[in-house]
Amino acid sequence: MSEKLFSQQLLAWFDQHGRKNLPWQQPATPYRVWLSEVMLQQTQVSTVIPYFQRFVVRFPDIRSLAEASTDEVLQYWAGLGYYARGRNLHKAAVIMAQQHNAAIPENFDALLALPGIGRSTAGAIMALAFQHRYPILDGNVKRVLCRFTAEPDWPGQKNIETALWQLAESLLPERRINAYIQAQMDLGATVCTRSKPDCHCCPLQTNCLGRQTGKPEHYPVRKKKPALPERHCRWLIYRQSEKILLEKRPEKGIWGGMWSFPEINIDMPMDAILARHAVDDMIDLTPIRHTFTHFRLQIIPLLIDINQHDQIETNDNQQWVTITDSLSLALPAPVNKLIQKLNRGVT
Repeated sequence: MSEKLFSQQLLAWFDQHGRKNLPWQQPATPYRVWLSEVMLQQTQVSTVIPYFQRFVVRFPDIRSLAEASTDEVLQYWAGLGYYARGRNLHKAAVIMAQQHNAAIPENFDALLALPGIGRSTAGAIMALAFQHRYPILDGNVKRVLCRFTAEPDWPGQKNIETALWQLAESLLPERRINAYIQAQMDLGATVCTRSKPDCHCCPLQTNCLGRQTGKPEHYPVRKKKPALPERHCRWLIYRQSEKILLEKRPEKGIWGGMWSFPEINIDMPMDAILARHAVDDMIDLTPIRHTFTHFRLQIIPLLIDINQHDQIETNDNQQWVTITDSLSLALPAPVNKLIQKLNRGVT
């Protein structure tokens, strides 16, 4: 199958079945394209849409995003996951405000130099926002190409990834590059899905080697993963006179820059910690399990009611807030969920 026929068939399918009314396509300004591409990294369209819509109301352009605090940006990102994306988005906006006149640079290398933008995201911005001929290789496109060629090896290997980039570039059409790039993403998201691909509706089915094997879902070949390691920690939920103590997490690490509860090692003796305060009551809450990409976290929350006359010293990264006010902060999803339970009186 020729490269030209590949793009022709894909574009013809896109004209009939492609997604053309997504929020970031109305209009597809460079800012909205950039924002959507960052949000869509490892996140499905249906999940992203409400976050995107709220985000652009509060931050309609680069200048407003750059002038906001990281805390506020993370507040609007809370629940979307992979919070480094939100921090990098803000850092990139500040750089563009300072160095690019608060505009998305129409230059691949300049895009690549910004925090949170890799080769595929930069290519998508160049193609979708500026109509330049650049390939992408996000998860959807990688899956389509691996199935189409029945790639027998795990695509995460450097030599296989290099070959896929070369293939993606060779397939680029001379015209309608923005429609073609969107068509690739749409095909992977709606037809050539991870499980149960709808091959009968695929415009590439005749020449797809993965389909010819009878087991297209076997591609891309998956890397054998070891069992996720488990980590444990304890949250100290100090409550005093209808307020709770929250602590800002370090910039690096999980939930970087967001607000959570003071956290200690699960093996740390509690006697020394509790001896510092006049404790009225102490309740073990239901353990929380939260899965990250590389490990599972088992959280043991301990609700500690402090006597109203006891004074607890705080540092610059801690604050006492009412339960209601705390819900307006940038909170990781499990923290938000637990605080909402406390707000309802559920322990």
